Amino acid sequence: MNADSWSFLQAHTRARIAQGRVGNSLPTRALLDFQLDHARARDAVYSVLDEEQLLSNIQALGADAYSFQSQAGDRAVYLKRPDLGRRLHETSVAHLTRLAADNEGANGFELAIVIVDGLSATAVNTHAVPVVSALLRLISSLSWSVAPICLVRQGRVAIGDEIAHGLGAELVLVLIGERPGLSSPDSLGAYLTYKPRPGLTDESRNCVSNIRPEGLPYELAAQKLAYLLTEMKTRQLSGVGLKDEMPTHTLPNTSYPVVIEQTPETPD
Repeated sequence: MNADSWSFLQAHTRARIAQGRVGNSLPTRALLDFQLDHARARDAVYSVLDEEQLLSNIQALGADAYSFQSQAGDRAVYLKRPDLGRRLHETSVAHLTRLAADNEGANGFELAIVIVDGLSATAVNTHAVPVVSALLRLISSLSWSVAPICLVRQGRVAIGDEIAHGLGAELVLVLIGERPGLSSPDSLGAYLTYKPRPGLTDESRNCVSNIRPEGLPYELAAQKLAYLLTEMKTRQLSGVGLKDEMPTHTLPNTSYPVVIEQTPETPD
């Protein structure tokens, strides 16, 4: 096998670079690794939300949690009809209406958290609860009212707007399984919106991606989410109008950003 002269770059990325070559082909090991990662990515797309375990773990955090279903009845329909994954099934709409009525004395909520299987239920099953746990600890000092946490089967990002709007929430955080990659079949994404409502499009949202131990670790992701949510509430906007100005520096020998504590400044 002939090694690549730029193999030193492998220390800085999990991307497939400097795999070496045998004649005009990849080495057998590199080819087998590619096929394995491709299979893991495909499996992640067809993975199933572990609702029972997620509901139990969320309730153990002291939060209420409920399950919902999109208009996509199964995975095949979900993959072919993204539009159906953006709206609740009529039985879930009725469930949401009852849930909102049960909480009408709260005059709405400041934050709704919606957990959606997306394109990798594996990511949600693995990472969603640790992120929610870390975030709830951070925002506990803000005395925000948090809606019951909602789990959604066969859902897309926009379904969080319908749920949060139905609950009268000022802010929504959608945690969703991202499209699997060959090096990350379990990447969790977070989408945040101020004043959510059905019909909003991507420019109204902010995104934090690649949440997982090998990417953006849970505690740092929670710090980023808490910062963005606080900025949205303060500035009363989200999406392209809100820039991420969270002060950070990088730890030596890592790529992880770490928050620098400083005296808060008055927003522009």
